[in-house]
Amino acid sequence: MAPGVAKLIVSLRSAEFPMWNTCDGPDLSPELRVREFAPETQSMAVFALNPFEPGCSFTTWIIWNLSPSPVIPEGIPPQGVVTAPVDAVQGTNDYGTLGWRGPCPPEGETHRYLFKVYGLDAMLDLEAGAGKHDLIGAMQGHVLGFGETVAMYSR
Repeated sequence: MAPGVAKLIVSLRSAEFPMWNTCDGPDLSPELRVREFAPETQSMAVFALNPFEPGCSFTTWIIWNLSPSPVIPEGIPPQGVVTAPVDAVQGTNDYGTLGWRGPCPPEGETHRYLFKVYGLDAMLDLEAGAGKHDLIGAMQGHVLGFGETVAMYSR
């Protein structure tokens, strides 16, 4: 971790995705819990990555301009600008769609998703639908905290 970047405590409900967060259910974005924000934190950004898809940083969800809150609620709709259940902006994942895309491994396989959560000192001026590289660029110089967690899903 970079010097001066605080450690965020990030967790999910469990280490295994419930069916409703996957392609075998309604594919709702999962609830994330985040603690230990620096007092100056103004927003959060989240990346979900599936290293089992081609390319080691296959992004399945990018969302930013979330208010620093102990809970990112489940079921954020797959649209660019979100006003409920929270205010946020979502980008285009590596499937080419907006919002969350949950695990859908082939039969007999287990996929692991890595969630990276950043606490930022500003809201980001970045258009909905932007890609992961745009978000990484916009975050530069604004990261106050970082934390990560993982979850798995088997079929």
